[in-house]
Amino acid sequence: MSITAERKAEVIKSYAQIEGDTGSPEVQVAILTERIVNLTEHFQSHAKESPFARGLLKMGRPTPPSARLT
Repeated sequence: MSITAERKAEVIKSYAQIEGDTGSPEVQVAILTERIVNLTEHFQSHAKESPFARGLLKMGRPTPPSARLT
């Protein structure tokens, strides 16, 4: 589950250093954090949906082969 365009615009507006700033580390981290929170909430209520777990794992650091979902 991804964030909506409206929510993404709110996050960008909240963390932007200047108007139109979408590339600063603060904005990028805030957007990624919002996506992780949304996926985590969804996965907690839908534990058997492995594609969401896989998406959450792919957003983080690269996982070792032994920890990857197949």
